[in-house]
Amino acid sequence: MKYSFTHSDGHGKILLHKRENDFHRQPYEQTKDFTFHTIAWNTGASQLIYIDEAAHEFERDTVLPIMFNQHFRFERPEDIVAWQFNREFYCIVNHDAEVGCVGFIFFGPSPTMFTRLEPADIAIYENLLSVFEEEFVSEEDIKGEMLRMLLVQLIIKTTRLAKKQYLGNAEPSEDKFNLIRQFNLQVEIHFREQHQVQFYAALLNKSPKTISNYFAQYSRKSPLQYIHDRIIMEARRLFYYTDKSVKEIAEELGFEECSHFSKFFKKYTAQNPSQLRSRAAEGGTGKNIPMIGNNV
Repeated sequence: MKYSFTHSDGHGKILLHKRENDFHRQPYEQTKDFTFHTIAWNTGASQLIYIDEAAHEFERDTVLPIMFNQHFRFERPEDIVAWQFNREFYCIVNHDAEVGCVGFIFFGPSPTMFTRLEPADIAIYENLLSVFEEEFVSEEDIKGEMLRMLLVQLIIKTTRLAKKQYLGNAEPSEDKFNLIRQFNLQVEIHFREQHQVQFYAALLNKSPKTISNYFAQYSRKSPLQYIHDRIIMEARRLFYYTDKSVKEIAEELGFEECSHFSKFFKKYTAQNPSQLRSRAAEGGTGKNIPMIGNNV
């Protein structure tokens, strides 16, 4: 079952996918409608999700936010409930950082925020799902506002659970954690040209040491690892979803020498980019790539 609502302006849109057999997102080079953030809930047994052709275990009754620019597919999409919304519907960068699209679950300490649901949480999500369905089929004039309010509830609930699981009981310093979110957002904007922590620290008027100390408190990765992970993620997308050569991909990702990019890629993935380019061109899939843990 698929529900959809579009604002009268034709831009803001929210979708609800309820256990559809063919639910997935096409590679970003193959579709113009690659603008939706996704919150996916696995209501069935543990399965694999392939995010940009990297395999992750998606456990039963676990929620996963997925960024708008990530391709994904599920081993069993018929067990998935997913909400999707674009920035025009709800995503203002300068909105409340806690629930906006630069909030914890989208730009937090992990790029894959798998969040487990306890029985009491499951009941809340099931109730939210039921109310969402009622609003999608309603004919009231305030339908859009009601759906936005429900989406905020969903994001807040997911954020609270994710914070507890990823940060423990200690309440993070909002100033420090907001800085990490802003760092991650700036990486998303500039990673193709800028690969050093110093650049981002300067943008945020902080020293690299201060940035590193904040990451040590609230993230499992260093700021440099975050930058490198984003470069690797984009490289993999380009290998699998475009026909660009290794040299073209290296240039697009800010490497002056193709050899430097090849060494960098092999160091972090244990894969030769030329071989991966050839395998991807022959139709290779994420099934050939080792599974990545969910980091919970």
